[in-house]
Amino acid sequence: MSGKDKIVNKEERVLVLVSDIDNDLYRKTGINGPLLGKVQVLNGATQLALADPQDTDSNAMFEAVRLYDELKDKGYSVNVASITGAESEGYEADREIIRQLELVLAQYKADSCVFVTDGESDKRILPMIEARIKVNSIKLVIVKQAENLENTYFTILEKLKEPHYARIIFGIPAMLLLLFAISYVIGIGWELPVGLIGLYLFLKGFGLEDSLVESFRSFGFSIDRMSFVFYLASIIFIITSFFIGIGNYQEQLTLGNNQSMAIFYGIQGFLILLPLVFLLYLIGRLIDTRTSRHLFRGYKYMIYIGSSFIFWVLIYSFMSWLMGTIYFSQFINYSVIAIIIGVLVSMIAGFLKGRAIKGRRLKDKLVVNELGALIGKIGKVDQKHGRVIINTSFGNPVNYSIDRIVDITDKVVIK
Repeated sequence: MSGKDKIVNKEERVLVLVSDIDNDLYRKTGINGPLLGKVQVLNGATQLALADPQDTDSNAMFEAVRLYDELKDKGYSVNVASITGAESEGYEADREIIRQLELVLAQYKADSCVFVTDGESDKRILPMIEARIKVNSIKLVIVKQAENLENTYFTILEKLKEPHYARIIFGIPAMLLLLFAISYVIGIGWELPVGLIGLYLFLKGFGLEDSLVESFRSFGFSIDRMSFVFYLASIIFIITSFFIGIGNYQEQLTLGNNQSMAIFYGIQGFLILLPLVFLLYLIGRLIDTRTSRHLFRGYKYMIYIGSSFIFWVLIYSFMSWLMGTIYFSQFINYSVIAIIIGVLVSMIAGFLKGRAIKGRRLKDKLVVNELGALIGKIGKVDQKHGRVIINTSFGNPVNYSIDRIVDITDKVVIK
């Protein structure tokens, strides 16, 4: 075992912790995390090894059990746990890892932990773990056979089959080639492809890609629904906005303006119809929540309307100021008014959401997270302090803020 510190105090309660960022355990065996205790972790590792003998997560889980036995034999007060993330390995995975860690720590009051990892992708969550429990040691598990060059080749091939890595290795180069090919055919130069690539990297860098992909997955784009008209109209308007932006850009170059000014006019042209695009899309989402009886999600879309309005006014007025069509004082005034209106819309949505929660019978309802993993059952609703007390599958209560409730149907969904 190697680590930053050594475990020297046998009085402290130690947790041997192993993580599975991309949730191979659930995808390959159907077993949900977290797993707490030697029996559960050993069973999960065995099932995963049988489902996929080449998966290194099972080796890490076996190593965690071995360390647990070793520390227990030396007289430590110790337990072992395995926590899982999500297939996307982005924000959703990190959030699920921390949620499961908090559940484990609520059940087993550990003073410190030994973190077992099978690679760098797991080690990147170490700062988030250290924020919640002291990490005394880090154990890196390396499968010996994978050290040979020939086996490394097959390991890489296996990784490329996973959607997360395939999008990066194949998706980004493919996107680059397509963008430059389209740019060459319609004769708009290299600036637009570079801008779109920059936008994608911005979304990726700030963890917004997963939320955007999830939004498109839940689009509900079906000709049988009334919302189809609004979704189709929003797509038509965003395509129209795209061509308006290109037209403005080319027009400014024709008039002899410099490249920067032409780009500003192009962006402003693209933004003109954007509020209508947002509005049509959100109306479609509201219709879908009504037809699918997920009325509670309507409050979330009200907050989106407020946020979208702020975003649009800030960007549009900023571009207008850069082009010299409005004064700086006007830009400030527009921004302040937009923020006030956006905050008011969000506050109204929050108030209506709070009233809706008070009007629902939440006690004894099952609680799941946004990935569908079971958290427990609501034991008590504390309206005064704005909290719900959830009895987890471990048999211990966990408190959550009412603000974390995102949907109420036959189950309560908590983010």
